[in-house]
Amino acid sequence: MKMAKRTTHQRPPWTKGNRLFGYDPEKLRVWVGGQRLHHGLTGCLLAAAGVAGLTAHRGHPVRWTLVGAALMAHDWHDREVWFAPGPQNQP
Repeated sequence: MKMAKRTTHQRPPWTKGNRLFGYDPEKLRVWVGGQRLHHGLTGCLLAAAGVAGLTAHRGHPVRWTLVGAALMAHDWHDREVWFAPGPQNQP
């Protein structure tokens, strides 16, 4: 009877943190629940919060919208992987 080969457990791409929140201080990258959190995705969420604030006339919506737009512009070259699943451990 042949035993199945056991796969080795791969290390996560982050160096600090746990399964819920990971951080790589060398590359300045953040993971939440094993999913890489890009500047662009964060910018989308902040811009959406700003637009929601504009419609509700609450808080400082213009600031949120501008910060979100700046984050998206900064990370525009990676836009195809903003919503891609997985740890995305590209260089």
